[in-house]
Amino acid sequence: MVILAKDLSKTYRIPRRKPGIINGLKSIVHREYDEILALDKVSFQIDEGELVGYIGPNEAGKSTTIKILSGILTPSSGECKVLGKIPYKDRINYVKDIGVVFGQRTQLWWDLPVIDSFELLKDIYKIPPKDYLKNKEELIEWLGLTNILNIPVRQLSLGQKMRCELAASLLHSPKVLFLDEPTIGLDAVSKLAVREFIKKINKERGVTIIITTHDMDDIETLCNRVIVIGRGQILSDGPLISLRNAVSKDRRLIIEIEEGDNGFNIEGTRLVNRDKNRLTIDFDPDIISPANLISILSTSYKIKDILIENPPIEEIIAKLYGRLNI
Repeated sequence: MVILAKDLSKTYRIPRRKPGIINGLKSIVHREYDEILALDKVSFQIDEGELVGYIGPNEAGKSTTIKILSGILTPSSGECKVLGKIPYKDRINYVKDIGVVFGQRTQLWWDLPVIDSFELLKDIYKIPPKDYLKNKEELIEWLGLTNILNIPVRQLSLGQKMRCELAASLLHSPKVLFLDEPTIGLDAVSKLAVREFIKKINKERGVTIIITTHDMDDIETLCNRVIVIGRGQILSDGPLISLRNAVSKDRRLIIEIEEGDNGFNIEGTRLVNRDKNRLTIDFDPDIISPANLISILSTSYKIKDILIENPPIEEIIAKLYGRLNI
């Protein structure tokens, strides 16, 4: 076990201020606070080499959890251990073994060339020269950074910056990597490159990874296990397939037709969309098998092409949130 979170809770005290100058002056003398419960007894454990998706709506508690696990925040109650250390009590020694990437923050120096930031991080983490050289060359090759190393960070595109952030977080060979929205704002090509790299370091280096994201393609591509959090509580924890089955067993059939009857009424199915000659149908395989469904459809339509797949993970998560009213 690499990561243990047990009954983690975090409460923020937010100053309350009523509008107006007089109320503003009163708040200086007598300040009132609102308490916001960001985490409510969150518990989970992650084993070595796992790549886990940690997902939930905005303000669910994802980033708060990551900040506690990385030692940035101290929980109000509960405990956590990562690699046998308590992050917020042994931060100086602890950060040598972890990497953190926040999609909306940077650990690179804005006005310096990328390679200078790498050199500074080498000194900060006290990386042995041989290890630094090996890691640097490997990461530059894997992430395709050769042509941008001498460019100031502020001149890089968002995708280029994220690739450099990933390299910077791994220069010191961390055993655990926390990724908070690593693909936010990236174009399709950059997203694919980042995903492939995450899979590579997880598989080839055995790095344990937690990734928070709102991009469900990240989850479906990268993660076998998904932890869902909402209103500061764990709602679901397990394989992605188990989450799908718990919310909906439906499969999706997409057919392209040449012609046919417009009527559609088949038990165990639901017509999701009809776009000219393309039908999207959800069906329950416990009620009607794919073979039977296709057989019935072929009597009403002249079918050109067929695709059977799972409904998009976004729809599954949306159904889960709707069921739980979050």
